[in-house]
Amino acid sequence: VDQCLANGIEPLATLYHWDLPAALDDRGGWLNPDIADWFADYATVMYKKLDGRVKKWATHNEPWVVTDGGYLHGALAPGHRNKFEAPIASHHLLRSHGKGVQAYRAVGKHQIGIVVNLEPKYPATNSAEDAAAVKRADAYMNRQYLDPVFFGKYPEELKEIFGEAWPEWPQADMDLIKQPIDWLGFNYYTRSVTKNDPLNYPLKTGVVKQHATYTETGWEVFPQGLTDTLNWIRERYKNPPLYITENGSAFYDPPVAEGGVLDDPLRVNYQKKHLRAISDAIAQGCDVRGYMAWSLMDNLEWSLGFSKRFGIVHLDFATQKRTIKASGHHYSKVIASNGQSLND
Repeated sequence: VDQCLANGIEPLATLYHWDLPAALDDRGGWLNPDIADWFADYATVMYKKLDGRVKKWATHNEPWVVTDGGYLHGALAPGHRNKFEAPIASHHLLRSHGKGVQAYRAVGKHQIGIVVNLEPKYPATNSAEDAAAVKRADAYMNRQYLDPVFFGKYPEELKEIFGEAWPEWPQADMDLIKQPIDWLGFNYYTRSVTKNDPLNYPLKTGVVKQHATYTETGWEVFPQGLTDTLNWIRERYKNPPLYITENGSAFYDPPVAEGGVLDDPLRVNYQKKHLRAISDAIAQGCDVRGYMAWSLMDNLEWSLGFSKRFGIVHLDFATQKRTIKASGHHYSKVIASNGQSLND
């Protein structure tokens, strides 16, 4: 925090990102309703310690990843695969968000929001089946976390998706979740072209690959989706102040940057097109306040380890030597010119 302030950078602090302390997981983790109060206690300690220096707070980052990867498909901690657990974990994450916002209003003096990862869904065909599949996929990944925060209710499609595993939650919980926030952050990487697939559990949807550029993580490069998502937020949620809190791409980079130079033209192209997509959305009325590239440096990408490089600064993992990539130099020019270099 102090280094950011010393360099004229306003820090943004996220209270929770994916993995719980083992001691809390031993007590049920996000399945335990008491965790909302545990989170508020932890958040209050952080607010009191850092609110004088941190002016923007996020309660959570990517709650969908926590529940989809950790409680439904078992790919991330705590590694559960349970259709009944996923909606419970999602709900308690959102309850903890509400408690976290309440705690901030009691002691904080600046701004608080939440960060979600959004992936726009487009139908594979014009069929009614694919249109319904798009609604299910959108409700599960996107609206499941934003509708409760802004509207105080869950999308109706979630009952269809989870069936008997979907609980009915008390109105008091929904009122708690619907706390006024100061800003919304979202992470954008790709889109999904969605089809109906009755055999795919539990959404009954599938993804159709496109004839397009894909990153090393298998994500289609689709900058129009960023413009579309920004406009969707503007229209559906009454244009809240927005921050793109993550946006970037993993393409192959060599382990060593020979001669202190590393060209990464695919990443530069990705960066240019997505920044222009944001500019288009701003011109259409979206209240975008900031943008953060993912990532400053090549780093540990959770379950992907060190195998995927998102950085605009290359890191030699053996020696820790850092080399600014061409994408890093490009991003520097964009910042210095206040975006004018994107028109070159």
